[in-house]
Amino acid sequence: MRSTVNNRPAAKVKGRGAQKNVANRFFELSHEQRDDFLEFCAKEGESPDQNKTQYLSVFPKTIVNKVTSPDAGMAYSMNMYQGCEHGCVYCFARNTHEFWGYSAGLDFERKIMVKQNAPELLEAFIKRKNWQAETIVMSGNTDCYQPTEQQFKITRACLNVFLKYKHPVSIITKNAAILRDLDLLSALAKDNLISVNMSVTTLSEDTRRVLEPRTASIKKRLDAVSTLSLHGIPVNVMLAPIIPSINSHEILGLAKAASDHGALKISHTIVRLNGAIGEIFTDWIHKTMPDRAEKVLHQIESCHGGTLNDSRFGTRMRGEGEIAKQINDLVKLAKLKYFKNRKMPILNTSLHEGFKDGQLRLF
Repeated sequence: MRSTVNNRPAAKVKGRGAQKNVANRFFELSHEQRDDFLEFCAKEGESPDQNKTQYLSVFPKTIVNKVTSPDAGMAYSMNMYQGCEHGCVYCFARNTHEFWGYSAGLDFERKIMVKQNAPELLEAFIKRKNWQAETIVMSGNTDCYQPTEQQFKITRACLNVFLKYKHPVSIITKNAAILRDLDLLSALAKDNLISVNMSVTTLSEDTRRVLEPRTASIKKRLDAVSTLSLHGIPVNVMLAPIIPSINSHEILGLAKAASDHGALKISHTIVRLNGAIGEIFTDWIHKTMPDRAEKVLHQIESCHGGTLNDSRFGTRMRGEGEIAKQINDLVKLAKLKYFKNRKMPILNTSLHEGFKDGQLRLF
């Protein structure tokens, strides 16, 4: 039920996905702003805060993480930033903000931790004598080309490290800002050291604006896929997540657009609302799509055994039940129709080993 003041909807936080902070499960006291305060501000015509993004410098001891989830599709990942200004309301990474003492809601979008020493940590990691090169994914958690990158340029610095040491890297992003680093990506591609996974969840700008409020437009993302492909950089387009009755009807159209713009592959997941995201998404959809809120929530539940989340490896990404089967079958059809005889290359790990051997011979 939407909160109202004098029969008016509570003030919507413009330009953000989450519409509130939710309680941090690790703390007794929540960071949540009370609804009565938000309602008072709406009635008085005032903003409850300046809605500005804060950048907080942190200096971790490690940057490359071993991924133990068997269905994650990656072995190692690294994240230059914690929190993400893109504000995608469904983002599974929101829960990680709680480990830093913040909320998975608005805090996730407005308090961005910047790992200033990421390039140095990465270089130290891949220089280790016992390191056998495997593809490291930027970013397995939060987008390495979110707006924050324009200021801090940590992703570009890390790409320079990968290029210097001839080490394979894969990128996950939904931001056309990746084209800023086309020079480095092209250099990596010459030795088959780079692949890009571009997330495209809808062809509707109206849907994108509410679902992913601070991301690049769909046109810019698809244009980025074309540009990357023309420069020999292999691209997988991620239709992720597929949300029943929000973008599930767009699968074939999305697949065709990805194919027409040069992508070599598509992949997908079905949305799951784990941890605090269930509350955030439920609040959001009642405020932004009240006419279909319950329908969407019930259909998501039907994909996960009657709940909004399924954490079981193997089924959590694909779901189960009739609606999940329809989605998965449609993606299979799309792959056959638009991506037959196309495949992503396996990245080159041999050059890094040769580079290390050459370096060691200098001593």
